Amino acid sequence: MVDLKGQYKNIKERVDSSIMNVIETTAFVNGPEVHEFQKELEEYLDVKHVIPCANGTDALQIAMMALNLKPGDEVITADFTFAATVEVIALLQLTPVLVDVDPINFNIDIEAIKKAITPKTKAIVPVHLFGLAANMDEIMAIAKEHNLYVIEDNAQGIGADYTSKDGSKKKTGTIGHVASTSFFPSKNLGCYGDGGAIFTNDDDLAHTIRGIVNHGMYVRYHHDVVGVNSRLDSIQAAVLRAKLPHLDNYNKARIEAANKYTVAFKGIENIMTPGGFDTERNISERSHVFHQYTLKILNGKRDALVNHLNEKGIPCGVYYPIPLHLQKAYKDERYKEEDFAVTNQLINEVISLPMHTELDDEQIKYITETIINFVTK
Repeated sequence: MVDLKGQYKNIKERVDSSIMNVIETTAFVNGPEVHEFQKELEEYLDVKHVIPCANGTDALQIAMMALNLKPGDEVITADFTFAATVEVIALLQLTPVLVDVDPINFNIDIEAIKKAITPKTKAIVPVHLFGLAANMDEIMAIAKEHNLYVIEDNAQGIGADYTSKDGSKKKTGTIGHVASTSFFPSKNLGCYGDGGAIFTNDDDLAHTIRGIVNHGMYVRYHHDVVGVNSRLDSIQAAVLRAKLPHLDNYNKARIEAANKYTVAFKGIENIMTPGGFDTERNISERSHVFHQYTLKILNGKRDALVNHLNEKGIPCGVYYPIPLHLQKAYKDERYKEEDFAVTNQLINEVISLPMHTELDDEQIKYITETIINFVTK
């Protein structure tokens, strides 16, 4: 699914020397590499504040902690995503409110958000799922109308450009009040272990977050806020510094591979390729950076296709086989199955194909022909 070894070979010299420099200087925690990476990512994203932390889940939790949400406050997010998004809401004793997603782009459904808002609602967490920017114009408008926070879960979308209705462009993760991301190795910008970061343009919020990530301290042994221990280590920052200058090219390679997949599958019955959230936007605008390339198989043969691809030595993934509202940890009598019609359908149809920077035409040809031959026979 991801060729990290092939990617490493192209940046080996820079990565190796950077890691050895950290080891030789022994600046393992909060060293110069961390501070330089922070500055470089701020410049890349055109955001005022990047606060590195230990992983993407911590990033999301810390963002919510910094907003001073109270137990029982409701936070709306998508049912069709990885559990970390809802996990941190529950950990903070907030109330998760799961809603359905759009059948074409798999991102949180705008009308479902509107229906879910109550007097207890305090925040919305859109997930830029599989690398496609969610409809932030609409989400920010809803948030403004109801005085809600927007916390972008940008773990899968770093580097994506969002084009607003007025034609202006911003990177995903810089539009809401605060955002989180993950640097897990398989991400578009991944380190060689765990890592994450929080983004915001709010000076006061950034100050609070910087305290939270370091045990609530701004001055050593002075604990001004309740905090956690969540820091990006210097070796991971060194790897990320080596990769960041290549991120646009990495995403370009993913988009090109996705286009080749889409062309190959065009017109094939029972295969639906990834779609954007409106017909005026397309992948050439970089609103989709293809963390995953996810098809819908419409003839009921998705599971059989998974088995077939495994037999042919082709990696694939089913993200996500069980919706969050049916997970034992997050079941709630408030939820009605009819409110999750799209998610309940997607879990039986979606399949993600190999997607990484090293995909070549021969691999794509083998993958697409194997799928087409199976689906059409």
